Amino acid sequence: MKCENCTKKECSKKQKNDDTQSTSVDALSSNDGFEEKNEFHTLANAKILLSDCLACDNCMTSEEGARVFQQNQKELFRILNLNKKCDTSKHKVLAVSICPQSLPYFAAKFNLSVNDAAKRLCGFLKSLGVHYVFDTTIAADFSILESQREFVQRYQRRNQEEHALPMFASACPGWIRYAERVLTNLVTSHICTAKSPQQIMGSLVKGYFARQQNLSPDKIFHVIVAPCYDKKLEALREDFYTALYNSQEVDCVLTSGEIVQIMEQKNVSMKDVTEVAVDSLFGEIKEGDVVRHDGKRSDGYLEHIFKHAAKELFGIDVKEITYKALKNKDFQEVTLEKDGETVLRFAAAYGFRNIQNMVLKLKKGKFLYHFVEVLACPGGCLNGKGQAQTEDRKPDKALLNQMEEVYAAIPVRLPETNMHVQKMYQDWLEGMDSKKVQETLHTKYSAVNQTASSLDIKW
Repeated sequence: MKCENCTKKECSKKQKNDDTQSTSVDALSSNDGFEEKNEFHTLANAKILLSDCLACDNCMTSEEGARVFQQNQKELFRILNLNKKCDTSKHKVLAVSICPQSLPYFAAKFNLSVNDAAKRLCGFLKSLGVHYVFDTTIAADFSILESQREFVQRYQRRNQEEHALPMFASACPGWIRYAERVLTNLVTSHICTAKSPQQIMGSLVKGYFARQQNLSPDKIFHVIVAPCYDKKLEALREDFYTALYNSQEVDCVLTSGEIVQIMEQKNVSMKDVTEVAVDSLFGEIKEGDVVRHDGKRSDGYLEHIFKHAAKELFGIDVKEITYKALKNKDFQEVTLEKDGETVLRFAAAYGFRNIQNMVLKLKKGKFLYHFVEVLACPGGCLNGKGQAQTEDRKPDKALLNQMEEVYAAIPVRLPETNMHVQKMYQDWLEGMDSKKVQETLHTKYSAVNQTASSLDIKW
């Protein structure tokens, strides 16, 4: 049976048994020959299975493959070991940013409150030698605000520009990669240009924070802790690289599960770790309690954009959003009516089957939606394959249910109410409509031609 997103005539999906060829592709582990041995040399290399993401073998070049497989715990400890050496010229400031959908995993897995989990995770990382631990919620604030503004602008131009609507969310790297490399021009012009929270966090750490600390961006090694493997591929995008400093905005992505592997290697339990307050980007100020955005299992782009558009375009204050489930719980619709007419129609499409159905409607010209929040993982970001999995790589439904309860209980903060964000727009980004906002918070998505150098990995 071929995978749902496969466009090849013959199936090359990796069989899930111990006798098949390793997907870690030994030939790509270019640093194995001279890698320093330490107490973590037994940790596994990064592996990305087709079942973990939407990026199939034909989507990844040889260079990307080599760099993806280097994004593992060994890379983190390579930097930690460099920082112990006498040659300070090679030292790096090690910063780790944690995605909000990862925290419920640690809370549920170790039976902690989400605030305790955040502080203990921070304490653990700092015990390893990490200098700063950040929460990426502030980056999601920027991403949502920019997405809201872009949708309103697209809606107002819908009669003048053919590709103004629908607008697709741009936060999920699995969806973006699939759109650029398989769907191509059919959808790329419809994708919101706002960067994802991960990459905006990269801009904040390597841009704003580096300037505050009088550091060159290449002197910071920035790690993201995320719920899914596709984030590793996103970090490699050429548009998230600064040639002047030879520096990626995000240097390494580790999944929540990979962090737990480090804990297990060190025989450390989260409950035994000293609590340390999470850092902020603003000097000595520490983060308070964990907050989230609207949305049950993700950063809530649909809810925030819907409420903002209802107010800006039609003067309607929407307090609560009512979802209507269509074919399944991962494909839901939200509508706004005014004077008996449906003026806004949004949808959430999670999982590849729903993405396929959505694209089919677009091809047939029967697409009714103004905006779609698209996520590659069924169940949303909490169900990322880098955390909510059993040892045999199946969804851990009991743990996922706990994670959803933890996430739903986190207080909601509107991005508009974050005073730090408003101040940064003025002081760092030179105003909300500035050229710097476009350069720092936005990117461009376009069709990518497949190349002959794609890896022939037998998934």
